[in-house]
Amino acid sequence: MSFRARLVTYFVVVHLAMAGLGGWLAWAYSPFWVLAVEAALALSLGVGIALVRRAIAYRALASDARRLVQDEAFTSRLLPVGEADVDDLIALYNRMVDRLRDERVHLAEQHQFLARVIAASPSGIVVLGFDDEITSVNPAAARLLGRPAESMTGARLSALATPLGDALTALPPGDSRVIGPDGATRLRLQRGGFVDRGFPRSFLVIEELTGELRQAERAAYEKLIRVMSHEVNNTVASSTSLLQSALTYARDLSQEDRGDFETALGVVIARTHQLNAFMKGFADVFRLPAPARQPCELVEILERVVALLSARPEAGGIAWRWQLDAPAVRISADPAQLEQAILNIVKNAVEAAAAGGADAAVAIRVASKTDPPVLVVEDSGPGLTAEAQANLFTPFFSTKPGGQGIGLTLVGEILAGHGFDYVLERTDRDTTAFRITFT
Repeated sequence: MSFRARLVTYFVVVHLAMAGLGGWLAWAYSPFWVLAVEAALALSLGVGIALVRRAIAYRALASDARRLVQDEAFTSRLLPVGEADVDDLIALYNRMVDRLRDERVHLAEQHQFLARVIAASPSGIVVLGFDDEITSVNPAAARLLGRPAESMTGARLSALATPLGDALTALPPGDSRVIGPDGATRLRLQRGGFVDRGFPRSFLVIEELTGELRQAERAAYEKLIRVMSHEVNNTVASSTSLLQSALTYARDLSQEDRGDFETALGVVIARTHQLNAFMKGFADVFRLPAPARQPCELVEILERVVALLSARPEAGGIAWRWQLDAPAVRISADPAQLEQAILNIVKNAVEAAAAGGADAAVAIRVASKTDPPVLVVEDSGPGLTAEAQANLFTPFFSTKPGGQGIGLTLVGEILAGHGFDYVLERTDRDTTAFRITFT
């Protein structure tokens, strides 16, 4: 039974009892008691009705306040009713809803501001849920992870099955590290935490450092090579001069000793020239001129490179697989520098394919109907190891016996100088593919 029904029932029962009492008094004593009882009943009835109405009105007021809070209608206010105690409660309620409204507006503005900052951030941000599922991905993170944000929402990082996804999954809470998922790219990963409704959650920040690190590495390597080249050149020049002078004494030796003497000095002189050329090769990588861009035919450059490398002994058993969507593809680049870069790329593909054993092949694919055009050189070799993947395009690093680590460094400098995007990665077929996007 509701409060209103209980109150009305009580009011009716009390007044019926008073009416019965008045009838008994009139019957037992005097008819004048009827008038007295009727007057008392009328007065009580009037006062009771007023009190009941007011009590019901106050209860309705409390019910309205509860409904407004439940509906979160914090813009509505209650009006005073003329009762001091009730008006104090109404004023307290109005202050409370004003505070709630202000806090709600403030939180909404902060949430909107934070959402816009995250969306515009150049750093990738991935927010994880209570069970480490992906709840939100900003555009930068979607670009770095290579997938639309909608396809990742609700999935786990480990389900992405990419080197970057695996690195993010393995990152401990509060840790930060720099990785190179494809050799050419350098990313700083950081995992942080926050509390949401009393439960811990995590977020991941992916910061691209490729440009900054490349400039820092370039400056460091350039300085190192300049110092080394200066010292080697001075030593080689002095040594060669002394050795050439020493050769003049060969005529003073006997015939049987002269040949060994000249041969020994000749070997040392040749070796000093090789050392000089070795250092010059490193120095030339960091002395590349700015590319003189002009329209050039990409397919013609590829055909010249393949014709040149096909004559090498290790290319004899390699199958060349061409996939061109157009017979001619015009791009803007420095023809000499681009040809040198492609020569190194295809040469590495030939050597890797030859080392892979039977069914060696090099596939050259050009997609010119995309914007921008894309070149992919894929070999059937044994693929990249995790160590090689992380250290590609690093000077002095090479997986070849006796390699100098110049080739890919030169390729990276040429492509970066042009502003072309590039990546060298292991494919899902366990092959190695070098992709250039001619932006």
